[in-house]
Amino acid sequence: MNTQTPKTVAALETQGTQAKTLDHRFSVAPMLDWTDRHSRYMYRLISKHAVLYTEMVTTGAILFGKGDYLAFNDEEHPVVVQLGGSDPKAMAECAKRCEERGYDAVNINVGCPSDRVQNGMFGACLMANPALVADCVQAMRDVVNIPITVKTRIGIDDSDEYQFLQDFVGKVSEAGCTDFTIHARKAWLNGLSPKENRDIPPLNYERVYQLKKDFPQLQISINGGIKTIADSLEHLRHLDGVMIGREVYQNPMFLAQVDSAIYNSSERTPSAVEVVEKMLPYIERQMLQGARFWHIARHMLGLFIEVPGARQWRRHLSENGHKQDATIQVLSDALSFVSKKH
Repeated sequence: MNTQTPKTVAALETQGTQAKTLDHRFSVAPMLDWTDRHSRYMYRLISKHAVLYTEMVTTGAILFGKGDYLAFNDEEHPVVVQLGGSDPKAMAECAKRCEERGYDAVNINVGCPSDRVQNGMFGACLMANPALVADCVQAMRDVVNIPITVKTRIGIDDSDEYQFLQDFVGKVSEAGCTDFTIHARKAWLNGLSPKENRDIPPLNYERVYQLKKDFPQLQISINGGIKTIADSLEHLRHLDGVMIGREVYQNPMFLAQVDSAIYNSSERTPSAVEVVEKMLPYIERQMLQGARFWHIARHMLGLFIEVPGARQWRRHLSENGHKQDATIQVLSDALSFVSKKH
């Protein structure tokens, strides 16, 4: 895959629905409790091009919950909402609401292995029922014009042969899904925790590469164990996109390399200090609307990885940021511990 060729947003005509593909050569993975709208706002300050994903939100929360689970900042675009669910009618209604709110795409979670998710009949267990996933895709595509995408695994439990993955993608793509992100590990639905499922099952990148060869017409992205820009560029020789989660959350300034290395942009990216300074007015606005300081500042702990004073930065934020009366002064004080060159 030649990363030097810009893949600008292009229209695809599929089964009567006009949809657009996202330029998702690089995306930040959906991570529960982590990729909320505050962290996404910060990520967008660092990278203008990376595609951002929401935390998974269930159809039940959207349809029956008391909170606003679809709120996001306009600055976050391009941003994709990840849905958890398996009832085609409910998924279609939620997709319609997501489109009305302005999301750029909707992603179906077919990868999470937690017991709670399985009990709700969504996540990785849906790999065993590709016809149902296909029904969801079709129902959603019937009511929206934004892309409907799927994030899944290479297999589940003892169903981890390539044919199983190939059959799943084949069936779901027949319903009009043209965009898949594959976590290159299988999921054990019993016996491993969600955390263990992110580390213990072995990675199999070659299987994802083979999937792209067998489905060249589909957009195939890869997720799992990717830690560097060099690794990302290697994957992009074979695939359409790379998705990284924990590495970005733990070191947000990782994104400072993305626009130039992945998207060939010559625009300057802000320093970590500049990111903090740009976050200050955002935090003030959010606090005026009822947000707590720590709910936002917690995402900023890793901004100064390997920078002199980083440990003091983290300690000051951790010890003072969670206090009930914490304000942006905590961030201003913490900045005094890190070099202004960063």
